[in-house]
Amino acid sequence: MEHRTVEQLGRVAEVREDFQTQALTPVQKLYRWAELLEEKPDHRLTTLHGTEYQSESVRDTMRADNSPISVAFADPVLRDAGLKDDTYGEAKRFFEISDHDLHEALCYCHYGPSILSGVAARSIRGVAIRTENPGLMGRMRSALTF
Repeated sequence: MEHRTVEQLGRVAEVREDFQTQALTPVQKLYRWAELLEEKPDHRLTTLHGTEYQSESVRDTMRADNSPISVAFADPVLRDAGLKDDTYGEAKRFFEISDHDLHEALCYCHYGPSILSGVAARSIRGVAIRTENPGLMGRMRSALTF
Protein backbone atom coordinates (compact mmCIF):
# COMPACT_ATOMS: atom_id res chain seq x y z
CA MET A 1 0.00 0.00 0.00
CA GLU A 2 1.29 3.42 -0.91
CA HIS A 3 0.66 6.26 1.53
CA ARG A 4 0.06 9.77 0.21
CA THR A 5 -0.54 13.16 1.75
CA VAL A 6 -3.77 15.08 1.18
CA GLU A 7 -1.86 17.39 -1.17
CA GLN A 8 -0.61 14.45 -3.23
CA LEU A 9 -4.11 12.98 -3.42
CA GLY A 10 -5.42 16.36 -4.54
CA ARG A 11 -3.39 16.02 -7.74
CA VAL A 12 -5.17 12.82 -8.79
CA ALA A 13 -8.59 13.15 -7.15
CA GLU A 14 -11.00 15.71 -5.81
CA VAL A 15 -10.38 16.04 -2.08
CA ARG A 16 -13.33 17.49 -0.20
CA GLU A 17 -12.54 18.70 3.27
CA ASP A 18 -16.17 19.66 3.88
CA PHE A 19 -17.20 16.01 3.85
CA GLN A 20 -19.27 15.04 6.87
CA THR A 21 -20.33 11.59 7.90
CA GLN A 22 -24.03 10.94 7.66
CA ALA A 23 -25.76 10.99 11.02
CA LEU A 24 -26.89 7.58 12.21
CA THR A 25 -30.34 7.06 13.66
CA PRO A 26 -30.62 5.37 17.07
CA VAL A 27 -31.75 2.16 15.36
CA GLN A 28 -28.81 2.23 12.93
CA LYS A 29 -26.43 2.71 15.87
CA LEU A 30 -27.93 -0.29 17.67
CA TYR A 31 -27.73 -2.50 14.58
CA ARG A 32 -24.12 -1.42 14.05
CA TRP A 33 -23.32 -2.37 17.66
CA ALA A 34 -25.01 -5.75 17.24
CA GLU A 35 -23.07 -6.40 14.02
CA LEU A 36 -19.78 -5.59 15.75
CA LEU A 37 -20.62 -8.02 18.54
CA GLU A 38 -21.60 -10.69 15.99
CA GLU A 39 -18.17 -10.55 14.33
CA LYS A 40 -16.74 -12.76 17.11
CA PRO A 41 -19.82 -14.46 18.59
CA ASP A 42 -17.83 -16.80 20.88
CA HIS A 43 -15.66 -14.04 22.34
CA ARG A 44 -16.13 -13.62 26.09
CA LEU A 45 -16.87 -10.05 27.19
CA THR A 46 -16.92 -8.62 30.70
CA THR A 47 -20.28 -7.78 32.26
CA LEU A 48 -20.97 -4.86 34.59
CA HIS A 49 -21.70 -5.80 38.18
CA GLY A 50 -24.90 -4.68 39.91
CA THR A 51 -26.06 -1.94 37.55
CA GLU A 52 -29.56 -2.12 39.02
CA TYR A 53 -28.32 -1.38 42.55
CA GLN A 54 -26.28 1.73 41.79
CA SER A 55 -27.41 5.32 41.93
CA GLU A 56 -27.77 6.91 38.52
CA SER A 57 -24.56 8.94 38.98
CA VAL A 58 -22.53 5.84 39.89
CA ARG A 59 -24.19 3.67 37.22
CA ASP A 60 -23.45 6.26 34.54
CA THR A 61 -19.71 6.06 35.26
CA MET A 62 -19.53 2.26 35.33
CA ARG A 63 -17.31 0.62 32.75
CA ALA A 64 -15.18 -2.49 32.25
CA ASP A 65 -12.35 -3.38 29.95
CA ASN A 66 -13.47 -5.79 27.23
CA SER A 67 -17.18 -5.12 27.78
CA PRO A 68 -19.91 -5.03 25.12
CA ILE A 69 -19.74 -1.23 25.37
CA SER A 70 -15.97 -1.23 24.78
CA VAL A 71 -16.59 -3.18 21.56
CA ALA A 72 -18.83 -0.33 20.40
CA PHE A 73 -16.32 2.30 21.49
CA ALA A 74 -13.51 0.58 19.56
CA ASP A 75 -15.45 1.14 16.34
CA PRO A 76 -14.37 4.28 14.45
CA VAL A 77 -17.81 4.63 12.83
CA LEU A 78 -19.60 4.84 16.18
CA ARG A 79 -16.92 7.13 17.62
CA ASP A 80 -17.26 9.43 14.60
CA ALA A 81 -21.03 9.37 15.15
CA GLY A 82 -20.50 10.71 18.67
CA LEU A 83 -19.79 7.83 21.07
CA LYS A 84 -17.47 9.52 23.58
CA ASP A 85 -16.35 6.67 25.84
CA ASP A 86 -17.21 3.16 27.01
CA THR A 87 -19.22 3.97 30.13
CA TYR A 88 -22.72 2.78 30.90
CA GLY A 89 -24.07 6.34 30.92
CA GLU A 90 -22.52 7.20 27.57
CA ALA A 91 -23.93 4.02 25.99
CA LYS A 92 -27.36 4.88 27.37
CA ARG A 93 -27.11 8.43 25.97
CA PHE A 94 -25.58 7.57 22.61
CA PHE A 95 -27.76 4.58 21.78
CA GLU A 96 -30.84 6.25 23.32
CA ILE A 97 -31.87 3.17 25.27
CA SER A 98 -33.35 2.64 28.69
CA ASP A 99 -31.63 1.45 31.84
CA HIS A 100 -33.79 -1.66 31.61
CA ASP A 101 -32.56 -2.53 28.11
CA LEU A 102 -28.92 -1.80 28.90
CA HIS A 103 -29.16 -3.78 32.15
CA GLU A 104 -30.63 -6.75 30.27
CA ALA A 105 -27.80 -6.62 27.72
CA LEU A 106 -24.76 -6.51 29.98
CA CYS A 107 -25.40 -6.95 33.69
CA TYR A 108 -23.60 -9.54 35.80
CA CYS A 109 -26.87 -10.70 37.38
CA HIS A 110 -28.03 -12.18 34.04
CA TYR A 111 -24.79 -13.71 32.75
CA GLY A 112 -22.23 -13.89 35.55
CA PRO A 113 -18.79 -12.32 35.10
CA SER A 114 -18.80 -12.66 31.31
CA ILE A 115 -21.13 -12.84 28.35
CA LEU A 116 -20.57 -14.31 24.92
CA SER A 117 -20.43 -11.58 22.32
CA GLY A 118 -23.10 -13.34 20.25
CA VAL A 119 -25.48 -13.38 23.22
CA ALA A 120 -24.91 -9.66 23.79
CA ALA A 121 -25.51 -9.09 20.07
CA ARG A 122 -28.90 -10.83 20.23
CA SER A 123 -29.89 -8.69 23.18
CA ILE A 124 -28.85 -5.45 21.43
CA ARG A 125 -30.54 -6.55 18.20
CA GLY A 126 -33.73 -7.15 20.20
CA VAL A 127 -33.54 -3.58 21.53
CA ALA A 128 -33.09 -2.34 17.95
CA ILE A 129 -36.11 -4.29 16.75
CA ARG A 130 -38.28 -2.99 19.61
CA THR A 131 -37.04 0.57 18.97
CA GLU A 132 -37.75 0.24 15.26
CA ASN A 133 -41.20 -1.25 15.87
CA PRO A 134 -42.75 0.41 18.92
CA GLY A 135 -45.79 -1.48 20.10
CA LEU A 136 -44.57 -4.73 18.55
CA MET A 137 -44.42 -6.56 21.88
CA GLY A 138 -47.96 -5.46 22.74
CA ARG A 139 -49.26 -6.64 19.38
CA MET A 140 -47.47 -9.98 19.82
CA ARG A 141 -48.93 -10.44 23.31
CA SER A 142 -52.41 -9.64 21.99
CA ALA A 143 -52.02 -12.14 19.16
CA LEU A 144 -50.95 -14.88 21.60
CA THR A 145 -53.73 -14.22 24.13
CA PHE A 146 -56.70 -16.51 23.79
